[in-house]
This record gives sequence, C-alpha cells and structure tokens, in this order.
Amino acid sequence: MERSTKRGVIGCMEGVVLEEKNAVEWVYRGEGAANVVLGYNGSSPTFVGKVLRIQKTPRRKSQSTAAASVLSTRETILWKDCKEIVSSTSKETVGQLYVLNVMLPLLGSDHVEAGIHVLVSREFLEAVENNILCQRPAWRVDAAKVNILCDSALIISDHSIFSHEGYGAKHFISIIDIASPYHHRKHLHISRNKDQPKCGFLPSSRFINEENAIKKSVSRFRMHQFLKLRQGEIAQVSRYNPLDLFSGSSDRIHKAVKALFTTPQNNFRIFLNGSLIFGGLGGGADSSNSMVGEALEDLLRDVIRAEHGMRLPSFLQLVAETVFRSRVLDQLLEAQKLDSLDIEGAIHAYYNIVSQPCMICKDLNSSELSQRYSSLHSLSLEESLKIVKNYLIAATAKDCSLMISFRPKKSGGSESPYSNIKLDSTGQTFDYKAYFIDLDMKSLKKMVQYYELDQKILSCYAEMDLVECGPSETCQDLFPTAVPDTSCFSKGAVSIELK
Repeated sequence: MERSTKRGVIGCMEGVVLEEKNAVEWVYRGEGAANVVLGYNGSSPTFVGKVLRIQKTPRRKSQSTAAASVLSTRETILWKDCKEIVSSTSKETVGQLYVLNVMLPLLGSDHVEAGIHVLVSREFLEAVENNILCQRPAWRVDAAKVNILCDSALIISDHSIFSHEGYGAKHFISIIDIASPYHHRKHLHISRNKDQPKCGFLPSSRFINEENAIKKSVSRFRMHQFLKLRQGEIAQVSRYNPLDLFSGSSDRIHKAVKALFTTPQNNFRIFLNGSLIFGGLGGGADSSNSMVGEALEDLLRDVIRAEHGMRLPSFLQLVAETVFRSRVLDQLLEAQKLDSLDIEGAIHAYYNIVSQPCMICKDLNSSELSQRYSSLHSLSLEESLKIVKNYLIAATAKDCSLMISFRPKKSGGSESPYSNIKLDSTGQTFDYKAYFIDLDMKSLKKMVQYYELDQKILSCYAEMDLVECGPSETCQDLFPTAVPDTSCFSKGAVSIELK
C-alpha cells in the first residue's frame, strides 16, 4: 500500500487503522491554520518517534461543504504539469504530493519529508477532538475543528528526536524518560512561524505602486507587526527582522535570533522533553506558556555545559551558529524569490486566469500605472499561470516552519549520521538536523485575500506612529523574577521552535 521513493514515502500504511481506543495515545503538540499536530505517547513501534497531522475544517462551513472539493477547475489547470496532484481525490493526498513533487525538489531531500498516510476512523477523530479541546487556544477552537470526515491523516517523523543508531534502539525516544540509561542525551528543537512574516528579501518589482514604495525598504514582517498591534493580536512590536536571519551574515543572524528570543510571539518556541518551556503554544498576544528566568537556566544546565548565567547566551549562540553554518535558509530564500513580481504584479495575472475584469485596474487613477499593468494583461494564459503558480509556491516558502534539533555528542561515541557543530564557548559538539514543515499548498482563490491584506498592512503602517517599541534586547531583561514550578519536567530533551 505504500510506495517508496528516494525523496520520501507516499501511500498509506497497510493494515493499520486508528480507532477510537487509540485516541488516548496521541497528545496535542500544536496547530496551524489548516492542521492539528499530535505527538505519540504510546508504545507501538509503528508510531514511536512519529507525529500525526490531522486536517481541520472551519466552523463557519458545513462539514459536507469542506470535504466536497479537492482542486477547483482552474487549479487543475494551474497544476496540470503535476499529473499526480491533479488526479488525486482527497485533499490529504494533494497536500502530500505537493510536498513531494513541488517543495522537496526546491528545498532538498535532506530537509523535507512528505510523510505517509494512515487510515483513521470517524470515532478516532471525534475522540481526538474531545481530548484536545481544553489544550487548544480559544481562538483556534472558535475558528476551526477537527475534520471528522477525513478518512486518513498524515504520519511524519518527530524531528525533535533522533534515531538511535548504535545504541540498541530504533528511535531515540528514551530522552523523554529520566530513568532511561540514555537520559544524558539532550535535544534542542527549533522552528519558525506563519502569517507570512518570514520573507527574507525586499521586493523590487516595477509593478509596485509608487505610493507603496516603502515595501522596498521595510520588511513585510515589520509592517505587519503594526497592523497586529492595532488589532490587539500582539502587545508590542517585535525587534526581529527576517532580513537579518536570511542575510548569510553571522552577526546579523545572531541579532535575529536574539530578537526572536526577546519577543518570541509565536515565532520562537523551546520545548523540553516535548513540553513547551518558552514561547506561545498557539499564538496570540505575546502569551507564553513558558518557563522563565532561573528555571530556564536550570533546564539548560543539562544541555549547555556553562556557568550559571552563561547558558542562555551560549544556547542562543548555538542556534545562530547552526543557522549560519548550515546555510539551511539559502534554498528557502531561493524558493521565496519565485515571487518576482510581488502581489501587486501577480494579482493581474490571477485575473487573467479567472477570466474576470481586473478589479485593481478598475480603480486606478493613474494612466501611467494603467499602461504598466496592461503589459501583464497582454500575457498569454501559460505566462499568467507560471506567474501565479510561482507566487503560490513562494507563499508556501514564506509561510512554513523550520525545525532544527540538537543533541550533545557523546565523547568517544559511535559515528553519527547527522551533521554536527561545535559550540566554541563551551567546547561541546552537537549533532543537529533541520527540517521544513507546514509546507501547505496555497489555494488559488487566496490571491485576492493576499492582495487585500498587503494593502491593509501598507495602509496601517503609513498611519501608525513609527516609534520603536519593545523590551530591552539584553538577555538579562528577558525574564521576571518569579520562578515557575519545574517539578513536572525531567532533565532531558530540549526542543526549540523558530517559526
């Protein structure tokens, strides 16, 4: 039932169906706009070291409507070069094939996993929905629920842990158990967030309206921060600039990681043994279900061999140096740059595809702009399809998450299959691996929404008082003096999410 390729595994687990009784073995890890992610807490070798991605459906839609269509007629034309995608009969399979055939070649097989489907019963999905309800952020609950009409869910590796070659176990799962003989192995897991805040370059398209020229010098992320501040989604503007993270400069990458840590919002999260210790679990206004201050220093003691007060700076240095030396963001940046015309250009190609009068040109007052955009409306259908397809692929690359996991290398241990990096400040060497996740296909119909959001962000930024705000960037100012209870955490695996 499954087909293996050099680039991943696609198909469905043979003879396996998750039933209602299995729901208690899956625990809430987090969620995005389209999916809920569950971690496995049972003992079946089939699922140990895996996570389960379950599709959601908006509450404002009926379940039957949400499950009715896979690709629209125009989307089948847009993706006609990917015959497997076009011929798929389920949304889950379309998403998996999109990762395998579109995103994996762009980002590399070392950093992308397409996963495999497992059949699920309706009773399983209903039980999962009930079990995780109290753990989900309230605004996520209000927006969407588990899609109980799906007949499968996606299984992928838990990239916050390591396979355990040479230590007698198939998966490195014993890090969760402090009593394990391998509990001295530690994990760090890192990833990055959504809302398209992560575009690593400034647009230079000639189709950007002169009134919007600010976007050629100020990052989209920064401008979006002011809209979120006005809407009450955040309490303060982040100091993070994705242009620093994607710069390829060691100093600027360190600055970006420090800024992400200072104001994590939903863009930087740290997990210890699968439990969140820093950053927001489901997003929102700077709320963080985290351990802080002295507690975080104590927990890092089992990962970073440094004096008290130096573990946090060393930890952030490890993160930044790995991003810098691995060059893992280089391929992601190239995928983002498939958006060569900006939404202000791509939207016109979209109207060519849908064969509708262009609503943007309709409202133009400038004859110069009208003439400029007329060149886009003179394009052939094939040229318009290419522009829009590239824009949507780039949107996936701007909206994904990056996970980087670490474990200290054991002195004199067996040869590791993973890349490694030395932390000069402590003399330690760490295994690490990096994976891109949340590589969801973007819907063609979202093009208008992308344009409207872009204009809303620009309008808000122009109106707001651009006074720099945010906390001090020094690590010493990051934490309150209160120390939370850490008794429920074992001193083992650490995971970090940079979104």
